[in-house]
Amino acid sequence: MAIKTYAALLRGINVGGHRKVPMADLRTLLEGLGHGGVRTYLQSGNAVFTADHGGEESLAAEVRAAIEEHFGFAVDVLVRDSAYLKAVADACPFPAAGLQPKQLHVTYFSAPVDRERFAAIDEVAFMPEEFRLGDRVLYLYAPDGLGRSKLAEQLARPALTKGLVATTRNWNTVTQLVELTRD
Repeated sequence: MAIKTYAALLRGINVGGHRKVPMADLRTLLEGLGHGGVRTYLQSGNAVFTADHGGEESLAAEVRAAIEEHFGFAVDVLVRDSAYLKAVADACPFPAAGLQPKQLHVTYFSAPVDRERFAAIDEVAFMPEEFRLGDRVLYLYAPDGLGRSKLAEQLARPALTKGLVATTRNWNTVTQLVELTRD
């Protein structure tokens, strides 16, 4: 198998002093799994690495198991390859270049989601906030930022994400991961 570049997206670490995963330790852990070119971005659980084995699901399972063994707690992990990350950025249905990065977010899902899952949301009630679905992603436009978004609260309800791993990144992180994984 050829060497590919991936990003590991860890969910819910280093928030409020809980589930601490120091990035230096994460880099060491990934290198210990035999991955090359390991880099991290921010403290929120973004790691880039190369691998010559496995695919997204098996690599995510490998990283998840290693984190649990090393740190003593479970962390949801999604792994996406460089081509997928670029395709997500390129397919953004909102005018990203004209928006502040805090206004645009992408939620990555572990599996495809369909419109029906979100049918109960009255989209008009949340305007000017909007969301659009893509391939295993949801794009969210929140003009006042994620922290003030009422639509984001609705989209994160457990009933809507049941059976999925979901983790959200702001547009800066989305574009940085594209750059960091560029083959």
